[in-house]
Amino acid sequence: MDFDISTAQKKRYDEIFAAARDLGHASVGGHFTREEWRAVACVGLTGLCLPAEHGGTGLGALDTALCIEAFGRGCSETGLVFAVSAHLLACAVPIRDFAADEVRGQLLTGLSSGELVAANAMTEDGAGSDVGLLTATAVRDGDMYILDGEKSFASNGPMADVFVTYAVTDPAGGFLGVTAFAVPRTADGLKVGDPFEKMGLGSCPASRVRFQSCRVPASHRLGEEGQGSAIFQHSMGWERACLFAGYVGLMERQLQQCVEHARSRRQFGRPIGEFQAISHRIATMRQRLEASRLLLYRACWLLDRGRDHVEAASLAKVAVSEAAVANSLDAVQIFGGSGYLTPTGVEQQLRDSVPSTIFSGTNEIQREIIARAVGL
Repeated sequence: MDFDISTAQKKRYDEIFAAARDLGHASVGGHFTREEWRAVACVGLTGLCLPAEHGGTGLGALDTALCIEAFGRGCSETGLVFAVSAHLLACAVPIRDFAADEVRGQLLTGLSSGELVAANAMTEDGAGSDVGLLTATAVRDGDMYILDGEKSFASNGPMADVFVTYAVTDPAGGFLGVTAFAVPRTADGLKVGDPFEKMGLGSCPASRVRFQSCRVPASHRLGEEGQGSAIFQHSMGWERACLFAGYVGLMERQLQQCVEHARSRRQFGRPIGEFQAISHRIATMRQRLEASRLLLYRACWLLDRGRDHVEAASLAKVAVSEAAVANSLDAVQIFGGSGYLTPTGVEQQLRDSVPSTIFSGTNEIQREIIARAVGL
C-alpha cells in the first residue's frame, strides 16, 4: 500500500492548481461564459478521462480526481468546477463507453476541446431518487426515435449542445426497459427552459428540458435498448468517485483560509487561533478533510482496477459531501460576522456545499447502498 502520488501526478496537480486560480472570475454573479469554458478546456479539464485520439488526456479515475481536486482548490467558483465535472463524468463518460463509433468520435472531440457543452437530463419531477418512475418515453420509428417527456433538473442545460438523457422504451421492462441517448440541441422537438434561480453553484446554469415528439437518430442511442439503467449507474460510479474531488479541493482551500484568519485575527490581546475553541474546530476540519479524501482516493483506485467500487463510491460521496457542509459551517463560525458577508467568499462555500448531499444520488440513497453492501 502506497499513499504517495507520483512525480508526474504532482506536476499535473500543481499546473492545474496554478491555472485554476485564474479561472472562474468571469462568472462571478452569473453563469459561466463560452470564453470561460474554452479557457477551462485549454487547461485540459473538459477532456481529462477522454481518449487521447479524440483530444482528451486519457486519464484513469484517480488521476482525473486529482485534477478535479486541484481545480476545486484553485478556482473559487465551485459552480464552474461542478459544471465541468458533470459535463465530463455524467455525460462524456457514457458517450465514451457506449456511443456508436459513427458519433462517438465526433462528440468526444467536441466535448474534449470545449466546443461542445454537455448536460445530463435524467431527473424528473416524480423520479428523483426513484429512477424506476421515469415517465419520459422513446419509441422507435425507422432509423429515428421519438422522445416525449420532461426532465426537471439538467445542470448545464441552458448552455448545453448535447444532452445525455434516459427514456423508457419498454414500459413492462422495469430496470431493463430504459434506454440512453445523446440528443443534439438541434434536434427537432427539444425545448430548453430558463435557468433556475439556485441557492448555490450559481455559475453552473440548470434548467428543465422538454422533449415534444423529439426526433433523435438511432445512431445517437447509447448502448443497446434496455441498457439505459446500467449506463446511468456506470456514469454515476465515475461521478461519485471523481466529481466530489472538487469539494476536497474546496475544503483544502477553505482550511488554509481559516488557518490564515485564525493567525491574523486578534481578540483579547492574542490571535484567535490560540483559543482551543478555534484551534480544535480547525483540527476537526482537517480530520474531516483527510478522512474523506482517503475514501475518495480508494473509490477511484478500485474503479481503475475494475474492482467492485459501488459501496466505496457511496462511502466517499457521503463522507466528502457531509464534510464539506460541516467544514463550511465551521468556517463561517471561525470568520464570525465577516464570514456571513459575501466579500470573504466563506458564505458562498457553504451555499455551494449544501447541494452536494443531494445530487449524484442523495446521501439517504447512498446509505441504503452501503446498508445493502454490509448485508442488510
